[in-house]
Formats: sequence, structure tokens, C-alpha cells
Amino acid sequence: MAIVIQKYWRSYRERRKATDHKILCAFETETVESGITINQDDKPRIEKPTFTFPGGATYTGEWRGNSRDGYGIQIWPDGAKYEGEWKHNKANGRGKFTHVNGDIYEGEWENDMSNGYGVYQHVDGPKYEGEWFNDKQHGYGIELWPDGSIYEGYFQNSYKHGQGKYIWNNGQKYEGDWFQNKISGKGILIWADGRKYEGDFYFGNMHGRGIYTWPDGRRYEGLYFNDKKHGFGIYDWGDGRKYEGEWENGKQHGRGYFSINKKGKYGLWQKGKRISWEEQ
Repeated sequence: MAIVIQKYWRSYRERRKATDHKILCAFETETVESGITINQDDKPRIEKPTFTFPGGATYTGEWRGNSRDGYGIQIWPDGAKYEGEWKHNKANGRGKFTHVNGDIYEGEWENDMSNGYGVYQHVDGPKYEGEWFNDKQHGYGIELWPDGSIYEGYFQNSYKHGQGKYIWNNGQKYEGDWFQNKISGKGILIWADGRKYEGDFYFGNMHGRGIYTWPDGRRYEGLYFNDKKHGFGIYDWGDGRKYEGEWENGKQHGRGYFSINKKGKYGLWQKGKRISWEEQ
């Protein structure tokens, strides 16, 4: 969602800068005969008639000297619209921007960028409400999707990053660490059918040490590599049978100890099949 949200706003800001550049340069300061620059902030805010920019955009609202400053509404030729607070010709304070495609951002602005708390509603349904920094989702926020999926947690530079919780529309949920939009770090993943994994993740895969449990009582505790049991691990069937030993690519492989009701012996396994028992 972050990519969808940002691409519209970034492209529009660039087009807007090109449209307004010449007129803004003329409005930056006002000088008197002595050559001393007048501080625009010392002037009172006043309302002027609607102003039309060379590119066709119109502004109706408050001015301070020759700068848009205070509350005002600007409408671009393609129908995009900003209504809210301005300071020194830039969106600053509370404001609402409606994109030509119907997307809406409403919230806090600073220096012509979304900064602080704001809500972005995509015309197709996705919604983000939370913190922004320099036009990017940054800090704590909530993403809501039309299918009912939801993410609640932290963002960094528009990526899910840090602690967060994601709930899929089928009931599956993950809570834990994220790294640049990927499940990565420590967390808990619970499937809709009741399966559960708690442990280490790396870029979306179970990777490292973890505990996997099944609704029927089975349990595995040990090492994973790229979503597969790999290294030392203990698999308990929940009916008295247990394997403690080496795994490779998701299968018993190497030396292990197999027991039934705590009585067992060591053997060798290869690709999931026992090939021999060790002599006692």
C-alpha cells in the first residue's frame, strides 16, 4: 500500500512545483527602496480576490504580503485540490489534499509535505491512518484493506518496520518484528487452522530457532533454515513417540534418538528414512 500511496503524491508534487515555480520566486520576499527585505511574518494576514497562476491553478484564501499564508484553497486545472493551512507559500498545518483520481490525504503538513498525523484514503479502498514524516509513512500507524486485512504497528520510510501485528482476512495473524515490509526477526505466526510458530524469521521465512505446534498435539522445537527443519530439532508426535536429532531440508537426516514412551535408541536417518540402528 505504501508504494501506491506515495507514487501519486510524489508525482503530483513534482508537477505542482513546475507549475508554480516562477510565481513563487516572485512571492518569496518583498523589498523597499532601501534594499532592506521586509519580514513577511510582520505583516497582517488579509484575504484577496481569487488568484490565478500562470499554469491555471487558482488560490482563494489568506495572504501575508505576497505569500499564501493562513487558510486557503488551491485548485489545479486537472481538478486536484488542497484546502487548509499555508505558511510562506507552502502547505503547513492542517489540510486536506484531494488527488485528481479521488485519493484523499487529510492531516498535518509541514513544508509542503505530509508530516505528523494524517489519514490517506485510497479511492480503491485501502486506508492508512497514522504518523508521517516528509511524505512517507513513518512512526506508528494502521493500514486497512478492503478485504478486511489489517496491519497495526510501526513504519519507517513507508515500510512496515519494527514491531507490528498483521491480521489476514482468513483469520491468520502474525505479531512481531518487521524489516522493510518483510516478516523478519522474532515473532509469532498463527494460522487459521490453529497451527502456531513462535521463533525466528528471516525475510518471510521461518529461519533460526523456533517452536512449531499443531492442533492435534504434535510439536517441533529446534532449528529452521528457509522455512524447513534444518539442524538439530526435537519432534514430538504427541502420542508417546519422539525424535531428537538432526534434520536436513525438512526431513530427519543424520544421527538421532527415537523413543516411544521414553524408551528408545540411537540410529541414522537419511532423507526422512531410518537406515540403521546403533548397536547398544
